Amino acid sequence: MARYEIHGGRPLNGTVTISGAKNAAVAILPATLLVSGKCRIENVPDISDVRILLDILERMGASIAAPEPGVVEIDCTEIQCSEPDQQLVRKMRASYYLMGALMGRFGKAHVALPGGCNFASRPIDQHIKGFLALGADVDETEEYVALTPGEAGLQGGRICLDMASVGATVNIMLAATLLPGQTVIENAAKEPHIVDLANFLNTMGARITGAGTDTVKIRGVNSLRGGTYAIIPDQIEAGTYLAAVTAVGGNVLVQNVIPKHMECITNKLQEMGAKIINYDDSIRIMRTGRLRQTTVKTRPYPGFPTDMQAQICVCMALANGVSRLTESVYETRFFGYCTELESMGASIRINGKTATVTGVDHLTGSTVYAHDLRAGAALVIAGLAAEGTTYVEHIHFIERGYENLVEKLRSLGADIRRLEDET
Repeated sequence: MARYEIHGGRPLNGTVTISGAKNAAVAILPATLLVSGKCRIENVPDISDVRILLDILERMGASIAAPEPGVVEIDCTEIQCSEPDQQLVRKMRASYYLMGALMGRFGKAHVALPGGCNFASRPIDQHIKGFLALGADVDETEEYVALTPGEAGLQGGRICLDMASVGATVNIMLAATLLPGQTVIENAAKEPHIVDLANFLNTMGARITGAGTDTVKIRGVNSLRGGTYAIIPDQIEAGTYLAAVTAVGGNVLVQNVIPKHMECITNKLQEMGAKIINYDDSIRIMRTGRLRQTTVKTRPYPGFPTDMQAQICVCMALANGVSRLTESVYETRFFGYCTELESMGASIRINGKTATVTGVDHLTGSTVYAHDLRAGAALVIAGLAAEGTTYVEHIHFIERGYENLVEKLRSLGADIRRLEDET
């Protein structure tokens, strides 16, 4: 299998441009199923999750073109299929958004249960709760979810989520956009990609208000029309590069970001000793001295994102003093990558939901294994900071969410290369 070879110890300097948001793209692409006409989507990241979704849509009958890098034109008008390819669906977690999109388009769906990263079970009970509130009959097995209209038909409804689930919020928005009546989602997720999906749908003719707050209202419309939309920059990709500079040292301008979205991350990095300068659409980060310990608890947006937990853990591992990292979203997310970091010399003690990280002078290169997307990114950061050579295995997880990672890091002075599969 392909892997990364990293010779660590080089500070990062230069400029890096952030790609479109993975978490927005994997919601917006299924949303094109609701649109009659061509959607031109710009700032689309070239990552494996996006390529899989496009393959799914194309096999269902969508017309897809890529007229230039970062731009995809999709026309789903002729699609008649409500059961996407099962094998492709199982390759990624966000394929469950096809449930809501197909229910909104056809009033029914038959979708295999998805795959993706395995750091937590991530049940879809809140998604099901939303579909039921909209009048669907739900048949859920270990292999698939089938949605059909109930006796009273599909219509808007009121859903109070038991937790602020991003996936459930997205799926309910997709399912409700074309339904008659008004749908209200209470305790909705507020992440930037929720707002981006709502903005995309509204650009195409939907009537969605409240995205980014606790309560989202969707007033059903008869149809959506084609149009052009640009995906927001990726908050987590940007945070990963910011964390890398914090861990490794250097001076980097991170371009194509929304600084307001980054405050939950940059505030903590500043607390640890990084210097941050915000501009209109970019952030400069500098770090030269020893890092300081900190305390972080992951929370739904606008709190510190769970998807940055592993990356900041690497910074903590190199900080002076004892840091504490508490995971409140996915309790099992520590397991896997913390063991890999310990093989590089990190000192981490896990007790339930909290990791206590005692800083060490340096990390040492080793062969480590990515267990999921963000854990893999953290191991790359650790390799960049470590003395000696690090090999990161199972990089297919990393390439689900980071566009041109090796090329971008090399442009900043990192000594990293992708070793291709041996045949």
